[in-house]
Amino acid sequence: MGTEIRTFSTLKEMNDYLIDQINQYRALYEDYSQWLGSLLRSCEENCKNEEWYQKSASLQKNLRGASKARARETRNGKKGGGSGKNSEPSCWVSSGEILLCTTEQGQAEILFEAIEEIGRKIQGLEKFKSGTQQLERIGFGKNVNYITLIKDDVPCKIVIRSMSSVQGSEAFSFITDMSVSALFNDSSSHLD
Repeated sequence: MGTEIRTFSTLKEMNDYLIDQINQYRALYEDYSQWLGSLLRSCEENCKNEEWYQKSASLQKNLRGASKARARETRNGKKGGGSGKNSEPSCWVSSGEILLCTTEQGQAEILFEAIEEIGRKIQGLEKFKSGTQQLERIGFGKNVNYITLIKDDVPCKIVIRSMSSVQGSEAFSFITDMSVSALFNDSSSHLD
C-alpha cells in the first residue's frame, strides 16, 4: 500500500509492526541481491567486456562487502556519471509512458533500483523505530493512541491522542450479582 493511516494502541504494538516490516524488507533485499548475483554470474562470460556489466559487477560487490550506506553512495555516484546515462538509452525503448527492455542490462538496472529503494525503506523504518524507542524512554505509552501516517510503507508522522479516561470506560460496564442456584430452584418447580 502506498499511503495509509494506522492507529496503534501501544508503542509495543507499533514496535512489533516496525520489526515485522524491517524483517520483510530485509528478506526481500537479500532475495533481490541473490537474484542480481545469479544474473551477473550467468552474464559473466558473454558480457564481461561490456561497460554496464563491469559497473554492475563492481556495484554488486559493494552490496555484499561494504556497508549499505557506502554501497548507496557508490550507486548514486554511478547514476551521476555521464557514461552510465549514455548507455541507458541504448537498452531501453519508450512505449508511451512505459520503458521496455529485453536485455540483461535492463534486468540488472531494475534489480539495482529495487535494491536501492528497499535499502532506503529499511533505513527509514529503522530510524522511525529508534524514535519510538525514545518515546518509550520519556514515558509515553499508557492510555494513548498513536495515529500514524505511513507513506510508501515507512511511517513518518504520529498524532498522539489520549484514550478515553478510565471513568468513561466504566460508564459502559455492566456489573451484576446473580444467584444461579435460586434461578434453577424456581424454574424446576414450575416444570413439575
